Amino acid sequence: MTTYAFVENAAVLLALCWLLSFSARHWGQSHPTRGQCLAGVWFGSACIVGMLMPIVAQAGVIFDARTVVLSMAALFGGPLVAAIAGVLAGGYRAWLGGAGVWVGLINVVLPIALGLLYRHLHRRGSIGVGVWQLLLFGLLLHVGVVASLWLLPTGLAPPTLSLVGVPMLLVLPPSVVVLGLLLGDILRRDQIERAMKLSQARLRAVTQAIPDSLAVLDEDGRYLEVIAGDPAVLPISNETLVGRCLSDLLPEPQAQRFLAFIRDTLDGHGSGVHEYPLQTATGIRVFEARAQRLAHAESSKRAVVCLSRDITERAHAEQERRIAAIAFECQQGMIITDAQNRILRVNQAFTEISGYSADEAIGQDTRLLASGRHSREFYQEMWGSLEQTGAWQGEIWNRRKSGEIYPEWLTISTVLDAQGQVTHYVAAFTDITERKAAEERIHNLAFYDPLSGLPNRRLLIDRLQQALVGCSRSRRNGALMFIDLDNFKNVNDLHGHQAGDQLLCLVAERLGREVRGSDTVARLGGDEFVVMLEGLETNPEYAAAQAEQVSEKLLSSLKHPYRLGELTLHSSASIGVVLFSEHDSDAEELMKRADMSMYEAKQAGRDALRFFDPRMQQAVQERLKLEDEIRHGLSHGEFVIHFQPQVGRDGALVGAEVLVRWEHPQRGLLAPIHFIGPAERAGLIQALDFVVLRQACEQLAAWAAQPPRSRLTLAVNLSAHLLYQADFVERLLDLLEQTGADPHLLKLELTESLLLDDMDEAILRMKMLKAHGIRFSIDDFGTGYSSMAYLQHLPLDQLKIDQSFVRQLVEDTSSQTIVRATCALATGLNLEVIAEGVETDAQRQLLELNGCGLFQGYLFGRPVPLAQFEQLQLALRA
Repeated sequence: MTTYAFVENAAVLLALCWLLSFSARHWGQSHPTRGQCLAGVWFGSACIVGMLMPIVAQAGVIFDARTVVLSMAALFGGPLVAAIAGVLAGGYRAWLGGAGVWVGLINVVLPIALGLLYRHLHRRGSIGVGVWQLLLFGLLLHVGVVASLWLLPTGLAPPTLSLVGVPMLLVLPPSVVVLGLLLGDILRRDQIERAMKLSQARLRAVTQAIPDSLAVLDEDGRYLEVIAGDPAVLPISNETLVGRCLSDLLPEPQAQRFLAFIRDTLDGHGSGVHEYPLQTATGIRVFEARAQRLAHAESSKRAVVCLSRDITERAHAEQERRIAAIAFECQQGMIITDAQNRILRVNQAFTEISGYSADEAIGQDTRLLASGRHSREFYQEMWGSLEQTGAWQGEIWNRRKSGEIYPEWLTISTVLDAQGQVTHYVAAFTDITERKAAEERIHNLAFYDPLSGLPNRRLLIDRLQQALVGCSRSRRNGALMFIDLDNFKNVNDLHGHQAGDQLLCLVAERLGREVRGSDTVARLGGDEFVVMLEGLETNPEYAAAQAEQVSEKLLSSLKHPYRLGELTLHSSASIGVVLFSEHDSDAEELMKRADMSMYEAKQAGRDALRFFDPRMQQAVQERLKLEDEIRHGLSHGEFVIHFQPQVGRDGALVGAEVLVRWEHPQRGLLAPIHFIGPAERAGLIQALDFVVLRQACEQLAAWAAQPPRSRLTLAVNLSAHLLYQADFVERLLDLLEQTGADPHLLKLELTESLLLDDMDEAILRMKMLKAHGIRFSIDDFGTGYSSMAYLQHLPLDQLKIDQSFVRQLVEDTSSQTIVRATCALATGLNLEVIAEGVETDAQRQLLELNGCGLFQGYLFGRPVPLAQFEQLQLALRA
């Protein structure tokens, strides 16, 4: 029965377990002392409950399981818990009183003391808390409790011992073991739970403290859990993100790549790192995900934990680094040096330009590249700019590994640290050898004649302006000499332009040899050269004498024969000279004066020298005025034709040569000598020739209705400018059609030199016109470059003997021979012969005797207006 009572008291232990598990959950929380107090109260209350169901051995002597409870309270709760429980249990036992009250109090103090001793030894590591340790502790405790029964009043101890001794030792020590193991397990689980909660709290605090986001995703890419300290790194909130799939947040290709990364991680094949872009609340950011497999239950899907870090700035920096790396390996040579100019890094372009490999250059001073061309002042200025502005750029000469010196465009920038101190220099350079060569070629093209290598007009003007400035400082005179080769066109026509170019180069060499190195020899184009002399005497007369002396040397040198291979050429020159001094300032005006002087030299008979005369300027002004008057005269019909008779052997009138006259409003009737030259220089000769042609055709048409004059011919002189005009043939044929003139009565007179410009084109045009009946005559035959070949090929009808032969015909037998040969030649070629300039009957008779059948000259009539010509016809008929 007593054993059963002790077993029944074990129920108190089960209640204690539940109570203790409830109270133990509050131990070690935010208020640990309060939790211990509560635990002590619960242990004490459990003892009281046990004492409410006592085992009564004798009157006033009771037994229960309080010793088990109090010992375990001391062991697992500590002094405070044991003290509170002991006070409650002892107080209640004292209140119960009885004969065994002192033994009951001992049974309160003894288990607490032994429990605290056990706690102390356990914390020191001297004893563990296991089954055998607890069982031994329970036996020891209850042996002491049994021994304390001898302290009961006399007569109560033996029967009490016999009643409760054995049951107590059989039931209560195992109860200690059970209760100890239960409390230990409860406390260990509570500690583990509290440790887990603390760990979770720390982990959550850590994850929330860092900017990375933590997510658990299953093998289908579905979010199972998300932790992010900064919601800005997520596309949506944590709660909304859970349960969503990667395909809901990322474009399909990116989602598939992320899913493949997760599955590779789960299979153990992945790299563990994946980079992906994501649209967040702050815009598109770049993230780097690191994944690790999670353990999972058999029934659940596999999952990974992903730590995603925002690497947007790093990605941008990496991109900038890659761009910088690509930029570093550009076409420009790049050098990075330290603050002491030791080379740290170079690119491939540096090697290609300088010839030094990276191994040869790195570690060397940049003086390795110095050319030695620059002065100390140059480098001082460069480093001064670097110190003041942090940059320098400019053209510099450096030396390649081969020793070749080359130009480069160099840009240097400084790199500063946080304290503003120079740490590095970055230099970029470009080889500008080709650019310099191109600039030189462009400069030569812009300022030098490509054929002779002499300065051209542009450079000459520039030097002339500088010379004028120099005159104002030194008060010395200078001279400008215009040189034009005489009859240079004949060289091109007879020997080709290649020979002409060679001749021009030889002329340039001779001119350069005859002047000083400080003087300028230039070529303006064609056969025009200019020599500029500087530093002549201050006295204008002496300066003119110096210029004249140099000019004579030039004329003499240019007259010497020129050898072009096996070909020997002769040429002379005409020189116009103008002096300039400090009072002159207009370079263009000086050029005009020298040009006018040169034309004066040509008009003086060529191979001549002429100085500028102010009267020449007046002549130019008059010429310009005359050109304007010619234009006015052409537009107002002031140019008219006169007729000089042409007669046959019988003295009958056969036609006339048309000669133009100008009925000037102020100066009266002017002969061609007054306006033909100016008209040619002004480019008006074509219009004037066509005016003469039109009037001649109109007159032929008018005579066609007059039987006495219907067969008269008209000869019109044709200029080279008009013959070679592209539309001349069409215009002339249109004119004949418009006027109704008979083309068989129109005769065009051509000079031999005119035909030499382009013989083939002349023959082609002459044949086209001859096909319509127009006739052709060679004017001034024998004075030019007469050739049997062109007489054979040209579609001619007539030869005109020049008046220079007719004038000396009576006295000069040579002239008679020339006339006789010309007439014989014409007869053989079936050509007419007409002589001009016949002034005496003796001349006419000699011409007739030598075979000439047509005559023109003052003997038969001067050039007269139409009315007088028609009267002359009547007189000759009579």
